[in-house]
Amino acid sequence: MLKKSILLENKSSITTKNLQLVIKSETRESTIPIEDIGYLVVDHAEIFISIPAINLLVDNNTAVIFCNTLNHLPNGMLLNLNSHHIQQEIFKNQINASIPLKKQLWQQTIIEKITNQGILLHKITSKKNNFEFLASKVLSGDTSNMEGVAANFYWKSFFDFSNKEQIEKIDFKRERFGNYPNNFLNYGYAILRAATARALSGSGLLNTLGIHHKSKYNAFALADDIMEPFRPIVDEKVFEIIHNYKEQELNTQIKTEFLQILTRTVYFKEEKSPLMVALQKTASSLQHCYTGERKKIKYPKLWS
Repeated sequence: MLKKSILLENKSSITTKNLQLVIKSETRESTIPIEDIGYLVVDHAEIFISIPAINLLVDNNTAVIFCNTLNHLPNGMLLNLNSHHIQQEIFKNQINASIPLKKQLWQQTIIEKITNQGILLHKITSKKNNFEFLASKVLSGDTSNMEGVAANFYWKSFFDFSNKEQIEKIDFKRERFGNYPNNFLNYGYAILRAATARALSGSGLLNTLGIHHKSKYNAFALADDIMEPFRPIVDEKVFEIIHNYKEQELNTQIKTEFLQILTRTVYFKEEKSPLMVALQKTASSLQHCYTGERKKIKYPKLWS
């Protein structure tokens, strides 16, 4: 079932009644079945949410995302920690995963990421690139850092509008706290991260325990690993927004554009599905890799 994504930016209260989420603002009141909600983005300092509402949302594996008041970027989220019937067994498999297995899974992930970056770069520049070659050189654990090599060329080329007179050239450097359009990329990645974390949690996996990301300060290391091949979806959306909007700051319309990424179609061998459903399939396949039932993570193609 395709879940709804809800963005709240006005002063309001969130309560629950008869398994319905009740959202009441100064001007209106609306109710939504909690089972229909996949993502709730809370982006206002004066939004009240009741404990019963939080518990029902978490029970439904709804990702509740809180944004900070300075730059309105997602700052934290609530996830269900008891969403699978064999939770402990899955945790044990994940914790006991061998180093060779983790290196193989990371190799697969980076191959997919570089491949997708190359496809998107060709789409937006109409120029051939060597990303297919770079992907073929990724070793187990990406010990030769092909991810970094590809990223360097990717970002140097991505916002080159020299052949597009209608677009002002952007002096871009990809940095977390960098200038526009880094703010758009950061917002899109945060939404993607939340969606990935929700899918992993739904498959009984522990987001804190990553394959490659290992920072002791990172509570979502596994989500940061698995979202890597999906990042070009956000990059493509940012490219479209730059073409369609003059604003350089996040506003409601642009945030809504990013939430629409979650329903974007991606493609498996014999089927297509919305991104939020595809992430669940990818997460489930990772769980099966930990149990030994599969050898490869099931990543979709981002374009047909």
